[in-house]
Amino acid sequence: MATLNYKHLYYFWVVAKAGSIARASEQLHLTPQTISGQLTLFEEIQGEALFRKQGRNLELTEAGRLVLSYADDIFALGRELEEVLHHRPGERTLQFRVGVLDALPKAVAYHLLEPALTTPQTLRINCREGKLELLLAELSMHKLDIVLSDSPMPVTANVRGYSHLLGESGISFFATAGLRDQLQPGFPQLLEAAPMLLPGEDAALRSRLLQWLEKQKLHPKIVGEFDDSALMSAFGQAGAGVFAAPSVISERLRRQYEVEEIGRTDAIREQFYAISIQRKLTHPAVLAISDAARLFSAQTSV
Repeated sequence: MATLNYKHLYYFWVVAKAGSIARASEQLHLTPQTISGQLTLFEEIQGEALFRKQGRNLELTEAGRLVLSYADDIFALGRELEEVLHHRPGERTLQFRVGVLDALPKAVAYHLLEPALTTPQTLRINCREGKLELLLAELSMHKLDIVLSDSPMPVTANVRGYSHLLGESGISFFATAGLRDQLQPGFPQLLEAAPMLLPGEDAALRSRLLQWLEKQKLHPKIVGEFDDSALMSAFGQAGAGVFAAPSVISERLRRQYEVEEIGRTDAIREQFYAISIQRKLTHPAVLAISDAARLFSAQTSV
């Protein structure tokens, strides 16, 4: 197997970012013929076409996009190494790449990640939000250190990984003071016929919430469904309806969205997981999060 030529990789990376050999040649101060020849050699060695022509520009193939994702990480580490050696000797910035399920409330994500900020090393957190399937794919390619989710790793996933329970919480219901005054007194009866905002279908809370409402024989009027929890809270702030969220972030939601907690229940439990490709957690930031999990669980059980 041929050893990876990092000069070829760098030329490829610059061309991919520039979008054409002509623009890359200006940045590299090399002739287009030189760069073109080096790219051709790189593709021959790898046995894959990395670009296809798109008019006057170049478009990455599927293999090219994969190589680019690794090149981004490689040259980001190179810049970091240069910065450490020339500007902050003896100190290394710790990269912490986190995937956050888009259905997970942002306040919960921050609550879970906050202990990572206590690590003695300088930390740079890179958070990516998305659907669980896409985040797990990035996790499998080592582009993420962990994925934060409201459910354990699906048994049907094509990725080998491990789910680490970080904590759980009961559920609280929120509404503006004006909307609260329009509802019948007493919880949970006040939810009968009340306008309600639901989390989207990807949120584990949704099915648990609907099952609880059915068991309580309550029939709120569903006026909105949201994949983004922050957007749902914003609609709640505007008085569009009652919305539910983990009790552990009740104080934060009341303060941020100027709403009131109108009731809570422990009959609905929302759990929070860190998914990793390692059975044993080793990343310092992940360990800090895991070590704080027992305290988190104690807080959420109140």
